[in-house]
Amino acid sequence: MAVSLNNNAQHQVVIVGGGFGGLYAAKALNAGNVNVTLIDKRNFHLFQPLLYQVATGTLSPSDISAPLRSVFSKSKNTKVLLGEVNEIDPKAQQVILGDEVVPYDTLIVATGANHSYFGKDNWEKVAPGLKTVEDAIEMRRRIFSAFEAAEKETDPEKRRAWLSFVIVGGGPTGVELAGAIAELAYKTLKEDFRSIDTSETKILLLQGGPRILPHMAPELSDISRQYLCQKLGIELTHSHQGDKY
Repeated sequence: MAVSLNNNAQHQVVIVGGGFGGLYAAKALNAGNVNVTLIDKRNFHLFQPLLYQVATGTLSPSDISAPLRSVFSKSKNTKVLLGEVNEIDPKAQQVILGDEVVPYDTLIVATGANHSYFGKDNWEKVAPGLKTVEDAIEMRRRIFSAFEAAEKETDPEKRRAWLSFVIVGGGPTGVELAGAIAELAYKTLKEDFRSIDTSETKILLLQGGPRILPHMAPELSDISRQYLCQKLGIELTHSHQGDKY
């Protein structure tokens, strides 16, 4: 039987999602004459732009996450609920979490976005995205395992394969991840192995559009391209044209 969690007559704002959108919406309503209920399936806010540093071992997950309850501990009009939304009933103005029902006067849906495989969802098993802590930890495991496998490999061709990394997507995450792997291979791990030279690592960045960081000004995109290719030795290929820098 569904149970309503709120019978207060005051204006009820329900926010689904504790990412940047949900977090700042709740903070903006902190001083308002409303009751706010923030719902997320995780009890922490994740600073996604730094996930690439978790994926390359520079930061730990705790460095880029903050408990939502702590964030709103002094916000007397904000309540945090841990749960996954199963259904939204716009006619009854209710958000349904399993057997719990949360009524609302105003609903804000800020659940974020997921990565896309452009119709090739079977690629996800071999090419994980980078949206969650779990994604970053799995990516970190694969990156460091590749270096360890290369260290034990005696076949030169197989060793080169282990030391080759392909990143699809020249947006901020792809660019930062490519740069972080280059930093890892060419500097951080350079003295750590005996059988391999990590500076021989090959990093290939694939971008479907005409330039990386397409949402930035063209001149900034070009500066970033030059830094990646000329300073870090990353190979950049525009997959729709086959152009390589």
